[in-house]
Amino acid sequence: MRKAFIDSLCRIAADNDDVWLMCGDLGYSVLEVFAERFPERYVNAGIAEQNMVGMAAGLAMAGKIVVTYSIANFAIVRCLEQLRNDVCYHAGAVIVVSVGSGAAYGAQGYTHHGIEDMAFTRLLPNMAVMSPGDPIETDWALRRLIERRAPASLRLGRGGEPTIHDPATFKAEFGKAIEMRPIGDDVTLLSTGAVLPEAVAAAKTLAERGLSVGLYSIPAVEPLDDAAIRAIAARSRIVITAEEHVSEGGFGGAVAEVMSGLGSRARLLRAGVQRNGPKTAADQKEMRRLHGIDAAGLIARAEAALKGE
Repeated sequence: MRKAFIDSLCRIAADNDDVWLMCGDLGYSVLEVFAERFPERYVNAGIAEQNMVGMAAGLAMAGKIVVTYSIANFAIVRCLEQLRNDVCYHAGAVIVVSVGSGAAYGAQGYTHHGIEDMAFTRLLPNMAVMSPGDPIETDWALRRLIERRAPASLRLGRGGEPTIHDPATFKAEFGKAIEMRPIGDDVTLLSTGAVLPEAVAAAKTLAERGLSVGLYSIPAVEPLDDAAIRAIAARSRIVITAEEHVSEGGFGGAVAEVMSGLGSRARLLRAGVQRNGPKTAADQKEMRRLHGIDAAGLIARAEAALKGE
């Protein structure tokens, strides 16, 4: 995702002189290509992320579109006041790129786990929250957010995420769910962010076991595709949200808010990081297993629910 992001940003910046990039003294081996091509529009603010957001807000007030880049917790949690007051309140064109979302930096422990940022950002005024599932969605999401010229959060993996979509046939619309399998009568999986490959694998296995399974990628958590969720809840027995984030307040929480007043027959299961669960310093694969958001965990959750356990 990081490579897709920086390649896309360079293409956009070549055609738009208003686009700037700021980082918090990281992104080495990723951001150099932008710095070399557009040195007058690249700023390394140092390990001073709050100052970085303040400068970005000022540039946005001067008509620029500023992309800030840091590890998820440093980009969002450390700068929440500046984002709320200086960027979002003034509807400034600042796009906060959070690299290493979820447990991408799992081995470095809880301080580096980006598992609460969506809960914070989706509540902020004027803020769009995008959590793409693969490099194709990343390129598309960045272009849409640049065109929007308003506050936004863009969550990325650490790198090496597989490409799931076919770039030749990929189509998406801002704020709309991406159908990968039509609504399932038994279960429909809704995935946001870098766990998309786990959801794809889970849906494939469940279908092979004779179940009617739907699958949607949801890159936009805010604005959320309420209409798609209502349609899914009207047909599926089980709806499962999958996210590498705490489900309370995050994507699962947002879906629960939509479904709470529907009176539908669908049962919602939120697969995400357990808020009070293990704070283990482990690699991303093991963290997903521990929290049940890998393919095996999603399959087990679906099958147990369908059996009424």
